[in-house]
Amino acid sequence: MWSKAGKTLLVAASIFLSAGVALAHHHELNGTWRVIPSRSELNGEPAIQSGTVTINDREGNIYVDRSFNLEEGNRSVTTNFATDARAKTSIKEPGFRSKAKWEGNMLKVVTTHDGMTTVERYSLAPDGTMMLQVDRSGRAPEILYFERQ
Repeated sequence: MWSKAGKTLLVAASIFLSAGVALAHHHELNGTWRVIPSRSELNGEPAIQSGTVTINDREGNIYVDRSFNLEEGNRSVTTNFATDARAKTSIKEPGFRSKAKWEGNMLKVVTTHDGMTTVERYSLAPDGTMMLQVDRSGRAPEILYFERQ
């Protein structure tokens, strides 16, 4: 039979190993990723010609920077947006709120801007690409795939 101290040590070691595995997966998303337009599913939205996402999880600080270029008709649109905060804390400005946190091996960023909520879910696909699922209020989900830059 295990003593109470032995059981406590076993539980603590198990928690430590689980946390280490989760952190290793989190760091696999670190880096700059380039969109693969041909694999992305935008459900009728304008096509993204180019774009990058940079993720850096450093000691509980999560930084996510996104930059996308859209071409439609005779106009070009570039969007840039960054979330940089401690895990589970929110960036708050008038009419704007963004929060990043890990849910298992998936990085989830929830942003509310002018009453519209966007949920981004970043995860590593089995083939080594990064998948981003974007859910916006009142729209079909969009799925974008990225390769390391």
